[in-house]
Amino acid sequence: MAGNAASSGKSPENEFDRDLMPPENSDAGDPVITHLEIARLIERAHRRFLDLLRMELTRLSTDDISPSQVMLLFTIGADELSVRDLLERGHYLGSNASYNLKQLVDAGYVNRTASQRDRRSARLKLTPKAVDLCDRIRAIHDQVHRQTTRDDADSRDLVTAYNVLRKLEMLWTGSLRYGEGA
Repeated sequence: MAGNAASSGKSPENEFDRDLMPPENSDAGDPVITHLEIARLIERAHRRFLDLLRMELTRLSTDDISPSQVMLLFTIGADELSVRDLLERGHYLGSNASYNLKQLVDAGYVNRTASQRDRRSARLKLTPKAVDLCDRIRAIHDQVHRQTTRDDADSRDLVTAYNVLRKLEMLWTGSLRYGEGA
């Protein structure tokens, strides 16, 4: 594995592993972990997670929705949201979210209605079809979680990872808003 190569002093076996390894600190030989390295890791983990969702959709014989669209459903959840709220919650790009929302409405996963207060604004709510799909996917992930979280240490590791990622999100959001950090 890439981590083993770094700790044993060996060079990585292939270009893919070498690209995944953070640069070494020349003084101590320890890897230098930067915000860029973390962002790259998050991006790769996100892509792998979407691959897992794609596999689960195939197992569920669901071919009218993409993994990215499933993530939109989970972002909407039990709430009724405006499109603006959805974009802020999920950090989606406007044109991409609009395309995916149209696909979800057309496939019967999302009800899109005009807002009572402002007819120019749309409200989004999951249909029973979407709630059922989310429940089925959540059940699969709950089962995987139970199988892979063997003890309290595994649970604490997940909590730690979540807390670190949440702190990074807040730091980067603050940097965008106030020009500080990162």
